[in-house]
Amino acid sequence: MDLRLSGKTALVTGASKGIGLAITRALAEEGVTVVAGARTSGPELSELAARGAVHVVAADLSTPDGPGRLVDAAVSVGGGLDILVNNVGAVKPRTGGFLSVTDEDWDAALTINLLAAVRTTRAALPHLLDRGQGSIVTVSSVNAVLPDPLVIDYSAAKAALSSFCKSLSKEVGPRGVRVNTVSPGPVSTELWLGADGVAATVARAGSGTPEDVAKHAAGDSVTGRFTRPEEVADLVLLLASDRSANVTGADFAIDGGLVTTL
Repeated sequence: MDLRLSGKTALVTGASKGIGLAITRALAEEGVTVVAGARTSGPELSELAARGAVHVVAADLSTPDGPGRLVDAAVSVGGGLDILVNNVGAVKPRTGGFLSVTDEDWDAALTINLLAAVRTTRAALPHLLDRGQGSIVTVSSVNAVLPDPLVIDYSAAKAALSSFCKSLSKEVGPRGVRVNTVSPGPVSTELWLGADGVAATVARAGSGTPEDVAKHAAGDSVTGRFTRPEEVADLVLLLASDRSANVTGADFAIDGGLVTTL
């Protein structure tokens, strides 16, 4: 299927690894001019940049002015903006329970998982509106609808993020800008499977080995496995393209059947 994305300009946040890297690579392969925002550029993202497929912009989206500077750079590179992918996010399992989560922890979780997307969207939206059409795809999480005390602050932030996107879709849809969310379950990335990822952190708290934790998490889904980053990227690209031109205000779970409710 031709997604008709060639020639468009996209901004992807959190692009140096995991889901963000997969989205960045997939967009570039479709002929999109991609501006990849990342606090630091990893080797794979640097390789894409060396081939001229991607423009990497260093940005700290946990700061109030970081998102605006990133959007300015993207518009400068592409002469405008057609697609925004809000992907940046982070999670830290709270193995000590709710009472161990400090104000600083809450601030950090809400900043990177909610306010970073709010601020980036606020900076990017005028450029999308100027073109009279565009797509904003935000990576949320199944934890938006599956609150979990182990990630209590992350769950709350993602629920707010999904609500924000739904509200915004109603405002800007009549002006040609579509806003949708993608909500992955566990994905085979460093965030889950790395040395300091969710599985290792939970295991260190006394819940078996990281492999045991990951196996249990995968077993909670119908398919019995983690989602691959490339599978999330495929869904994001479809929503970014005009192939889904009448889809807005929607959330798409990609979780192997983990969420069992309608």
